[in-house]
Amino acid sequence: MWLIAGLGNPGAGYSKTRHNAGFMVLDHLADDLGLSFREKTGYRMCNGSISGHTVTLVEPLSFMNRSGSAVKKVADRYAVPPEQIIVVHDDLDLETGRLKIRDKGSAGGHKGVDSIIQSLGSRAFIRIKIGIGRDPFVATETFVLSRFKKDELPLIKEAVSRAVASICCVVTDGVDKAMNRFNS
Repeated sequence: MWLIAGLGNPGAGYSKTRHNAGFMVLDHLADDLGLSFREKTGYRMCNGSISGHTVTLVEPLSFMNRSGSAVKKVADRYAVPPEQIIVVHDDLDLETGRLKIRDKGSAGGHKGVDSIIQSLGSRAFIRIKIGIGRDPFVATETFVLSRFKKDELPLIKEAVSRAVASICCVVTDGVDKAMNRFNS
């Protein structure tokens, strides 16, 4: 079984912001798989399969900095080890639309990822990072909660589609093949 967590902030006001790239990817994946999220206490989830592999999709409903508790709760419920967890999130240090997969590592300054590391007590989960760019003239907290510019929307749409394909590749072919295919 795989646990796939998309990170973002709950509420309509955040729905199309840079920090919600993880939610965008999971929403697209759920649509592709014909799944509907149902709300639980502290998260939304749905169960399905990718090429015969059981998957659980999770979107924490706490704010980004507290994402770890929902991921841990679902991981414990289904006895999913960290190595079978994929976390999809935004990354300021990647240019807008760029995709990067890592099989483990530090939080890299991402507070949602740090919350998951702290909650799981492990760094051994897979990360799929969606580049959202950076604006040196705008405070980080303000920038990540801003919407994409019109000229960035095609880049993000393509990145979301590639991220969905990369999740399917990780699940079916393994993280090494996914990194070779999607890291550019």
